[in-house]
Amino acid sequence: MTWIDGKQQERNKHSTEINQEILAKKGFIEEREAKILLYKFLRANTTFAVDMLSGVKLFPFQHMAVKAMLESDYFMGVWSRGMSKSFTTAIFAFLDAILNQGVEIGIISKSFRQAKMIFKKIEDILAKPEAAMLAQCVTRKAKNNDQWTLEIGTSRIHALPLGDGEKLRGFRFHRIIIDEFLLMPERIYNEVIVPFLSVVENPTEREDLYNLETKMIEEGRMTEEDRHVWPNNKLIMLSSASYKFEYMYKLYDKFENLIQGTIPEDGNAHRTIMHFSYDCAPQQLYDQNLINQAKASMSQSQFDREFGAVFTDDSSGYFKISKMAKCTIPDGQSPCVEVAGEPGDKYLLAFDPSWAESESSDNFAIHMFKLNDESKTGTLVHSYALSGARMKDHIFYFHYLMTHFNVVAIVGDYNGGVQFMSACNESSLFKQSNLKIGTISADLDKLENYQDGLRTAKSEYNLSENKICILRKPTSQWIRGANELLQSNFDHGRIFFGARAVNDDYQKQRNKRIPIKELRFLRLMDEQDKQNNAAKMIDFVEHQVDMIEKAKAECALIQIKTTAQGTQTFDLPDNLRRQTGPEKARKDSYSALVLGNWMIKTYYDMHNIEESHAAASFTPVFIA
Repeated sequence: MTWIDGKQQERNKHSTEINQEILAKKGFIEEREAKILLYKFLRANTTFAVDMLSGVKLFPFQHMAVKAMLESDYFMGVWSRGMSKSFTTAIFAFLDAILNQGVEIGIISKSFRQAKMIFKKIEDILAKPEAAMLAQCVTRKAKNNDQWTLEIGTSRIHALPLGDGEKLRGFRFHRIIIDEFLLMPERIYNEVIVPFLSVVENPTEREDLYNLETKMIEEGRMTEEDRHVWPNNKLIMLSSASYKFEYMYKLYDKFENLIQGTIPEDGNAHRTIMHFSYDCAPQQLYDQNLINQAKASMSQSQFDREFGAVFTDDSSGYFKISKMAKCTIPDGQSPCVEVAGEPGDKYLLAFDPSWAESESSDNFAIHMFKLNDESKTGTLVHSYALSGARMKDHIFYFHYLMTHFNVVAIVGDYNGGVQFMSACNESSLFKQSNLKIGTISADLDKLENYQDGLRTAKSEYNLSENKICILRKPTSQWIRGANELLQSNFDHGRIFFGARAVNDDYQKQRNKRIPIKELRFLRLMDEQDKQNNAAKMIDFVEHQVDMIEKAKAECALIQIKTTAQGTQTFDLPDNLRRQTGPEKARKDSYSALVLGNWMIKTYYDMHNIEESHAAASFTPVFIA
């Protein structure tokens, strides 16, 4: 482990002198002086303060982290997975709220669920008998649909959804905690988060004191070095490592250069980077079996980022994550994720079914693409991937999509797709909606007869009768061609991933009327089932971003192999294929993406094919 001081101005270098000052005190101490000394002592001795208030005994690295968060203006923690990022930050949040009364602390993350996790860590600590003193400090707790608040005296800790950028602008936080900073949109960081840090509290008081100090300096009653130093606002960023082409690494690199003095600092901000791999953690914190399992179940690149805290260049699979990042719509632009379709827009649905109801089975995957007739491209705007659910749940979700999006084409895996389409059409849900999906039987396998196959498909296609489904048989030739097509479309920007819904788009999606109460979209839904519909809707909108990221992550794992017979296969690495259990690596969202991408091209080829005109077969012959 290495410690680099950097060339920044040191903060509170004499803070530990309070211990000697207290030891030197003799006799009776007045109550007011005793309170001040106690405050200074707790401020300087973080581990003691946390233990006294909450009964939590910090590891040395946690002490260093909480201390750095208290002293620095910008703190970036790049930590291994499972290294107590949320727990350590929860400790900082309540300690900062107690020691700096009146402070406003905002917790945001990639999803409201993730932001609430830090909040819940504080609640878990409060619930323990050892935290009786801390519990007495809490004056109020409120849990609204889109905001959780904990008041400690005059300080307040808020957990908020990230998607609502406008709501964030309505707050003036003194501390901002960003969990999973890797997934923080660059636009929101620059346009919402950074402006928070530039607005100071009590500017009038600061101006009055500055003028008074200036007058005293002119009179020789104090020096320039004696001026009062006002505390800056704070930004706490926590994440595992990212790819080097992503925004987080660029910010990490900038912070590192500022700390080391490579680039000049504009102002007096103080920065700290704490970069911890799993092997820096105390042995009591990690289960070695977990590390061994992660090594066996992850690609080397993924393990390096998740556990080694190493920034890597790019994914090593057949599909490059950097290419997919370039095909992702920037946040704030359209199309974004959708929970219900827009009137007049066209959508294409792709699915890869799974009949098993075991949690360790494959996911039942569905993708919804918004079509662009002008560019003949598609954008993934809605995704579903779930294992362990009943077929009834999958049919309900499929029905919800069919009735809330203007679906003009469907493609599914033939293996399992025939039975699923039959089950849907025979279900009471589809019959009550007078909804029956027909399949197109045209042969699109033979390249030499591809044009004829398209004409047959076009003649069979009937949108008014919902005869819009092609069930694709996964032949080895088709698998190779479909994967090469997807790679080509990533390279040339012919398929896209929807943006995160922010600001007006976020509110628009939250207000969509869908059967949110009955929808099952997480494997573990117990907690979501306890929420009201408005709170569940927030989770559902944010969940769509997670699902789109999941599809990209699965694509990045795919590797190509060639058998002795010359057949190419596209699959997970061998170590991931051997994985079992509910958290095993899967590729079903990738499979649905391959199907959907192929169907987008087929749909436009089919509608743009010219009708064939049979040539006359009679040839007149002159007989002499």
